[in-house]
Amino acid sequence: MSNKRHIAFVTGTRADFGKLKPLILISGQHGCKVSVIATGMHMQKRFGSTVKEVKLLPPEIEIYSFVNQHDGDTMDRVVSTTITGISNFLDNHRPDALVVHGDRPEALGGAITGALRNTLVIHIEGGELSGTIDGVIRHAVSKLSHIHLVANNDARSRLIQLGEQTDSIHVIGSPDIDIMLSPTLPDLKTAKQRYDINFESYMIAIFHPVTTEQSASKVAAEQFVDALLASQRNFIVIHPNNDTGYDDIVSQYCRFDQEPSRFRCFESLRFEYFLTLLRNATAIVGNSSAGIREAPFYGVPTVDIGTRQRGRHEDRNIISVPAESEAIINALLQAETMTPTPLKSTFGDGKSAKRFATLIDTDVLFSTPIDKTFVDLKDLM
Repeated sequence: MSNKRHIAFVTGTRADFGKLKPLILISGQHGCKVSVIATGMHMQKRFGSTVKEVKLLPPEIEIYSFVNQHDGDTMDRVVSTTITGISNFLDNHRPDALVVHGDRPEALGGAITGALRNTLVIHIEGGELSGTIDGVIRHAVSKLSHIHLVANNDARSRLIQLGEQTDSIHVIGSPDIDIMLSPTLPDLKTAKQRYDINFESYMIAIFHPVTTEQSASKVAAEQFVDALLASQRNFIVIHPNNDTGYDDIVSQYCRFDQEPSRFRCFESLRFEYFLTLLRNATAIVGNSSAGIREAPFYGVPTVDIGTRQRGRHEDRNIISVPAESEAIINALLQAETMTPTPLKSTFGDGKSAKRFATLIDTDVLFSTPIDKTFVDLKDLM
């Protein structure tokens, strides 16, 4: 029987897999048995069947996949099905730790299961702010987790405010910065050829549902598409995530067929290729966290629409506007006049995986108790 520590990573989307990948790879390099639980959007054909990308990991990494969502399922049902799938995995594989990321239903399902099954839960990028239900889910995941690997000291402070033990919080930075700084990213020519993109200049468009504003989101999607059509600019359009309201957005995207020479629409892009395309874009428009996190790092202007990223990091490269076509068009024009100014990231320095490896090597990850206690702020004074 192997004495290796066993770490299982939960991934439900193209985005969280991109961030978890450096940690997945380095865990195996530092003597751990590694499993990846792939579910969520990865398993859906309409979202690009990105489980295929997960399966490109080295063969010694075991991939366990299951479907946690069917058309029309609400987010609560998705969480319920995720709990069942991960519980089955725990029955059969009994990992020493379960790693979840961010604020998606899959992370919540994983954290609930691990907490109730006395399995160490490691939460990546807790303590951050995001709008609508996403922020609530993120904090709930943190309260269910035993170890917190955060991007910066601001996130650390928020977790302390939530009553978490200070010695359970480790600032390692955001793992996606590791990939953003990687010398192995494809060049622009290669990325364009892979996805048959012929634009000389272009913007990237990503617009996700806002689940707490479902009726308004439908109108917002229409305004968003109105603005892109009226702008006369070229766009790489990436489909939204699978939250409730997805269909309303995609049905609007059918209107891009009116001008196929200006729009290239994709269900999904591989994370490394997406980063290359983002780095060379004129701007990114929509309500994706990529406009708040990755774009400023590359100096790419962001037109951030609506409330989905409310409360997250702000800087001079980000233009915030309501979901109104005229405001969006004006912001796109403003973004074009901005001088690209890469900013020093407050989310990491490209060494997150190395810090994660140190926590493995020193056994800090696996020596954290699973019996949590609440730390009152008065006890820290």
